[in-house]
Amino acid sequence: MTLREKAGQLNQRMYGWDAYRRTPDGGFEPTEALYAETERFAGLGALYGLLRADAWSGVDHTGGPGAEDSAALTDLVQRHVTERSRLGIPVLFVEEVPHGHMALDGTVLPVNLAVGATFDPGLYERAAAHAAAELRARGGHVALVSALDIARDPRWGRTEECFGEDPYLAARLTEALVRGMQGEPAELFAADKAPVVLKHFAGQGATVGGRNSAESELGWRELHEIHLPAARAGIRAGAAAVMAAYNEVDGMPCSGNRALLTELLRERWGFEGLVMADGLAVDRLARITGDKVSAGALALNAGVDLSLWDEGFTHLAEAVERGLVSEQALDAAVARVLRLKFRLGLFDRPGTTPPAPAGGRELSTALARAAVTLLRNDGGTLPVRSGVSRIAVLGPQSATTAHQSGDYTAPQRPGTGSSVLDALRRLARPGVDIRHAPGCVLTGDDLSGIPEAVAEAAASDLAVVVLGGSSARTPDTGFAANGAALTAVSEMTCGEGVDLAGLRLGAAQYALLDAVVATGTPTAVVLIQGRPHVVPDTAAAVLTAWYPGPWGGEAIAEVLLGLAEPAGRLPVSVPRSAAQLPVYYNHKDTEYGGYVDESAEPLYSFGHGLSYTRFEFGPPRVSGHGIEVDVTNSGDRHGRTVVQVYLRRLVTPVWPRTLELCAFEGVALAPGERRTVTLTVGAELTGAVEIRVAESARAALSVVPVVVHPDGAQNFTAPADTPL
Repeated sequence: MTLREKAGQLNQRMYGWDAYRRTPDGGFEPTEALYAETERFAGLGALYGLLRADAWSGVDHTGGPGAEDSAALTDLVQRHVTERSRLGIPVLFVEEVPHGHMALDGTVLPVNLAVGATFDPGLYERAAAHAAAELRARGGHVALVSALDIARDPRWGRTEECFGEDPYLAARLTEALVRGMQGEPAELFAADKAPVVLKHFAGQGATVGGRNSAESELGWRELHEIHLPAARAGIRAGAAAVMAAYNEVDGMPCSGNRALLTELLRERWGFEGLVMADGLAVDRLARITGDKVSAGALALNAGVDLSLWDEGFTHLAEAVERGLVSEQALDAAVARVLRLKFRLGLFDRPGTTPPAPAGGRELSTALARAAVTLLRNDGGTLPVRSGVSRIAVLGPQSATTAHQSGDYTAPQRPGTGSSVLDALRRLARPGVDIRHAPGCVLTGDDLSGIPEAVAEAAASDLAVVVLGGSSARTPDTGFAANGAALTAVSEMTCGEGVDLAGLRLGAAQYALLDAVVATGTPTAVVLIQGRPHVVPDTAAAVLTAWYPGPWGGEAIAEVLLGLAEPAGRLPVSVPRSAAQLPVYYNHKDTEYGGYVDESAEPLYSFGHGLSYTRFEFGPPRVSGHGIEVDVTNSGDRHGRTVVQVYLRRLVTPVWPRTLELCAFEGVALAPGERRTVTLTVGAELTGAVEIRVAESARAALSVVPVVVHPDGAQNFTAPADTPL
């Protein structure tokens, strides 16, 4: 291969939606932009977002590729590229799959924060497998999936893309993601499996002030303990690629950080896959190197193999000729790109696609149902009682599906999904009168609709007030060159580029809630949101559903009516106000005090979640390298609880954290049923520790002091009832 051809394999310069246009007969044809790009490098290494549809790309159902013709488009572009490559090298089609394939007619899943709330890796693995199969059926190859960011500051607009605040939970779900999308580790990917690019490596969730792409004040210990475990787990599971994050670590941006991408990732962890840069991140390195040619050289030498929209990597041939990077380093990166193409079978079976999978709606609804989390339920307000004959369904989120899905969602066809109001009207028992008034909109302080909502509440037996936020983008949203929102328009309160200084909802939402509660009608609040918002603890019942997807309204209605049990647990701590931040549970175990003017404790802690039944836990027992605990459903309804095991280090060479989640297991029990649950505690733990069996990070049930020896043997003592 020539230097020009090699450089071409490492470039992902185009926006995919610029590569095609519709023809008068309804087909597709390549654009002049695609001709120019393939001519520039005698082929094409990778193409981003050929099937992407959203407000930024401008692709919608009027002209974009749908389920029926996406494969024809990918085949057309693939044939174009290979015909213009002297060696017949196919192109990689790289697509966004943050919560389902971000394409027209793709199944939209609940966001990662909802996945975290399920505490159910098995369910997520099945959903991830479905998303991969949809991607491959369209002719796509590589899935970009957020998994590695840890939510440490809920003001960050991308909190919805995180599995939560805990590294162990994120690690287990990242493993499930890789297994589901890629299948069992093998040299070749099955036709319905997709290599995963895990985003973002590493520490992007620690940006200062919760501001997108801000600096991260991270030392190596914090990076290793909190922000690297998910990446380590994903790589052990066989992840094909990772994406270098925007942030810097100790002053060096991740895309130019050799200590991170080569010394740690490749040399210490043995990673042999692909490293991709985030959008335009390579060119940002010119601030350090002085120009974009040397910026590209810095990124390649650091360990980046594939760029995204950058100019710097287009000059790699010049960088070799100037001695800024060796041809050996260039060859190593090219080999990794070509190997991924061989593993996908692109040289052997170009243009072949598997059939589209069925059951997407059912999987999306199942995830949403498992994520609905009951935070408060005074007086047994929920589920809806048999004597309730009239329900007032109120609030700006009650009758819309537009704000139930997270950022990175393609336009939906009219009629897709189910709102809370629609689902309650369909699922409520005959004779129940469901009344509706929105009351207000998500943002702003317009109170004109509140009197109507109050009248409906006062005349009802139960008020369901559906509040929350939105990541829905519109055509008038201002976008940065990398797709992040430059200006929040309409009702946007979350998503990439939409960060908050505070965590309050729109002012009118609080006024609506206060007015409804003041009627004396029992009130249940439903929060549909992408981050923890501050909500007054005034309603009798509160449940949250983190952007549950188009059919989330159905899942929420099932829980409200008691047709399904609330099974979710909080993947993040919910603060009382933004002034408390940070409130994550696994902070350093120091004896700092609280505030004079407010509690330092979260309103609801990590792991918290109520049920419609009661569970009793017996004393923990030693079992090999694990803990056994008897769990009994002592209530009168079927239910699911999550047994959580936390570690507290007693003697350590460095200062320990208050608690660390080290195992969890969901268990579903019928009324009166008892089951022994065995949870494995990692043998890599050493030193004197306490193992705490709990229902949340702030509710220890019992404690087992343990000494874990370097060889993995454990010395357990008798259980002791010790409060946190």
